[in-house]
Amino acid sequence: MTLQRRAFLKLAAATGAVAAFGGLGVSLAPTRASAQLLRTRWARETTSVCCYCAVGCGVIVSTDTTSRKCINIEGDPDHPVNEGTNCCKGISLWQLADNPNRPKTPLYRAPYSDHWQPVSWDFALTEIARRVKASRDATFTATNAKGQAVNRTEGIAHIGSAALDNEECWALQALMRSLGLHWIEHQARICHSSTVDALAESYGRGAMTNHWCDIANSDVVLVMGSNAAENHPISFKWVLRAMDRGAKLIHIDPRFTRTSAKADLHVQIRTGTDIAILGGLIKYILDNDLIQKDYVLAHTNASFIVDKGYSFKNGLFSGYSPRKDSAQSYLGVYDKSKWAFETGPDGLPKKDPTLQNPRCVYQLLKKHYSRYDLDTVCSVAGADKDGIRQFYELFAATGKPDKAGTIMYAMGWTQHTVGTQYIRTMAMVQLLLGNIGVAGGGVNALRGESNVQGSTDQGLLWHTLPGYLANPKADLPTLDAYIERAVAPHLAGAKDPMSAAWWQNLPSYMVSYLKSIYPAADPATAYQWLPRTDPGRTHTWLELFDAMHDGAFQGFFSWGQNPACGGANAGKNREAMAKLDWMVHVNLFDNETASFWHGPGMKPEAVKTEVFFLPAAASFEKEGSITNSGRWSQWRYKGPEPYGLAKSDGHIMVELHEKIRELYATQGGVFPEPILGLSVPQWRDEQGYNAHNVAKLINGYFLKDVEAGGTVYKKGTLVPSFALLRADGSTSSGNWLFCASYTEKGNMAARRDPTQTEMQANIGLFPNWAWAWPLNRRILYNRASCTMQGQPYNPQKPVLRWNGDAWEGDVPDGGWAPGTRYSFIMLPNGHGHLFGPGRMDGPFPEHYEPMESPLKKHPFSGQFNNPTALRFADEDMAVADRRFPLVATTYRLTEHWQTGNMTRNVPWLLECQPQQFVEISRELAAELGIQNGEKVWVESLRGAIWAKAMVSDRMTPMTVMGKKTHQIGLPWCFGWRMPADGSGGDSANLLTPSVGDANTAIPETKSFMANIRKAQEG
Repeated sequence: MTLQRRAFLKLAAATGAVAAFGGLGVSLAPTRASAQLLRTRWARETTSVCCYCAVGCGVIVSTDTTSRKCINIEGDPDHPVNEGTNCCKGISLWQLADNPNRPKTPLYRAPYSDHWQPVSWDFALTEIARRVKASRDATFTATNAKGQAVNRTEGIAHIGSAALDNEECWALQALMRSLGLHWIEHQARICHSSTVDALAESYGRGAMTNHWCDIANSDVVLVMGSNAAENHPISFKWVLRAMDRGAKLIHIDPRFTRTSAKADLHVQIRTGTDIAILGGLIKYILDNDLIQKDYVLAHTNASFIVDKGYSFKNGLFSGYSPRKDSAQSYLGVYDKSKWAFETGPDGLPKKDPTLQNPRCVYQLLKKHYSRYDLDTVCSVAGADKDGIRQFYELFAATGKPDKAGTIMYAMGWTQHTVGTQYIRTMAMVQLLLGNIGVAGGGVNALRGESNVQGSTDQGLLWHTLPGYLANPKADLPTLDAYIERAVAPHLAGAKDPMSAAWWQNLPSYMVSYLKSIYPAADPATAYQWLPRTDPGRTHTWLELFDAMHDGAFQGFFSWGQNPACGGANAGKNREAMAKLDWMVHVNLFDNETASFWHGPGMKPEAVKTEVFFLPAAASFEKEGSITNSGRWSQWRYKGPEPYGLAKSDGHIMVELHEKIRELYATQGGVFPEPILGLSVPQWRDEQGYNAHNVAKLINGYFLKDVEAGGTVYKKGTLVPSFALLRADGSTSSGNWLFCASYTEKGNMAARRDPTQTEMQANIGLFPNWAWAWPLNRRILYNRASCTMQGQPYNPQKPVLRWNGDAWEGDVPDGGWAPGTRYSFIMLPNGHGHLFGPGRMDGPFPEHYEPMESPLKKHPFSGQFNNPTALRFADEDMAVADRRFPLVATTYRLTEHWQTGNMTRNVPWLLECQPQQFVEISRELAAELGIQNGEKVWVESLRGAIWAKAMVSDRMTPMTVMGKKTHQIGLPWCFGWRMPADGSGGDSANLLTPSVGDANTAIPETKSFMANIRKAQEG
């Protein structure tokens, strides 16, 4: 989108601009510089969205019309989220553009070679296509050991990427699935997969419930498991706005940070103890009868009666069995049928609206958390008792109709072996207090990548197809069998006429997806072309690299990620990549993954892996949409030309597929139908990949003339709503959640209209800016903000209101009249889950110690760790190990992003944060004789890294179970590849363990045991 609002540079600013643009080919000679800068009056301006965290800040990109180079990027003052402001990463975005560290051509590393060789795109893509075909044909499995059809490629794995646009993510999952890959993972697995499982179990969808601007409506903001002020800086402006209106800010965290400095209350806790703290909050709410009772009765399953088969004894729920299958690395498994509800003759759960039945959810909840008294909670967490009591009082006070409290959390909660249950605990708190669906409420996940929400939506994980459709299993041989199993619980819930049981519509969504990916095949045949996994087996990030370490793969795609630094136990990942025959890495910069073969501890002459590096376009060098944490899908426009010969990820995918397709078309090969039938011709135009074409395919088309509701939709028309998708093959939709995002009215993600009704403006919905799934709804579960009569609990800040004929305000979460449907329409029985029977490690969250802990036991039960966690038997854990007495955690920095692959190549940012450090308390420094700024070694069972000691008051010793305990913290955004002289140090993830959450296998990188020793002189 070209703007005519203003000229970009004025000649009067030439002197200051010369210094900034000197690296972009602008002469520093004053006379010539003035002449060159004068030409920028004709710079072309385009709008884009920041490519770092998922706040989704708008930016304006200025591109010189002569050189087609980026000459400036600044905040977009019209954008509702950032209002023109940017953090330091956003301010320095332009330094990514004409950056000499970016490879200009594809690079090739031959087996056992010690150097990169520049090559042409034709050479790189032709050779990659040959490797793909050879590995696919050699390792393709048509049936598993039981004789069930699986049609999958065993010998190729893939990770990536949350940095791609939505359209590219959809295309990438389609491409990889057409090749038969079932080892498909990406960033969400290791950052927010536990969010998806926790929120989907609690409310029905796995996404942030509200949006950034809505935080300003809160009365109490709890930041826990996050350092929002530093890691999502622009999000914090909405916290400050809430505080300007009288809100209280609480920060519960192992460190005192910039978020703490702004808080009304900060309490330090031991990492890994958040469930204990929040379990105590639940006890406080229930003991003091502080629930919002009308809300709890109307909108939660508190009144449901649980079957007699359920029990909880000494840390274990009923139905537990230790694992006996050595092929699986999970410690144990539950029979979740033991957690069923008692049902009546109609097959529906029995209820007790008085909440007195001892087996109703409310009473079981009280019993479960009766052990979480303040003294015990604070003892295990090492927390100040008065501070925790004050936290409970402040937050529980939001359980009133005219109050709202929100939670902002991130990796501090997600990356634990009980990460899913961390988030479940707070989700339950918010249901008890009536804080879901309301303005200023919610459980708000602070996503760490610009499009990690969108890439998850688009199905770039082994277990989900786009729109959170389940990946097929081997025991579901037909499309009919797949559908029957998927809809069964929702059809059971739909026996209650008040339950929408929305997933009963899955047949329309699945068939429409199959028509989008394989348009010429009938859906039943297209289903057979999807790779299938074996029941009871998982293929997550940790398992992928464990299998790679065992030599399971010939080939590997690392697309826009840096697992050599970003994955837990990163040294294992580096060793694993040396077992490959070939690897493809797509990125802006050469990094620790692409060049793993000549990194620390590697001998290039001994590494057989053939590596192809493909240079990708930066976000503002291409066109497409991304989805921020608040589910706003926003369109980005192309500004400058890609650097050197770089290509957009979409162009790379299309051209690679066409090379592979040509080989199968001319040479034949194993199971070619999915490759030959893939919908790639619809992704492109005469110039190649076209983001608009893919966006329309994701939305979906009518494939025949269809009559619905008295309207005839002609063949070829874009479908205006997922309610119109059909299961008979007459519609396509690449992702049903995004149906309505690109219709005959236009590209909804590209909208830039800030207008609102008076009711919408009162809480800042901005419904005409960009587009939010589903159906442009800005606050999920918003019908729960009203009584069953349709009147808002808080009439001062209504999200919805029934006017007698229709809903006003936000797009209602189901348009039915009040009292005719329950509010949580994605759950089978229509009620928010206080009791959540679908998770792998229990229906109620329970405190378990991290897999590495300073304790030998804890006070809540005899079960020490999560009994269903992921752990590899050949990897030891440090538990009460005197060699590793320090509790360690990792965190981010404002100036760097993820592994630092991009930001360490940005001069401004690298100058601010040039190298690895470890944060320690003054007391620990004194005990170890360490001075501020000294070089030290930080060690764990996995290895050691050097760091500079940062002696600080921000971490202090604590008393845990009567024993003095020290915590330390390290950023994880450094690596050996950049700075090139090695002065930056290496990744903190060389220290973190390969253990994972029971539900999602997200790694536990936020709690492990370590030691510090002084580096030897010289």
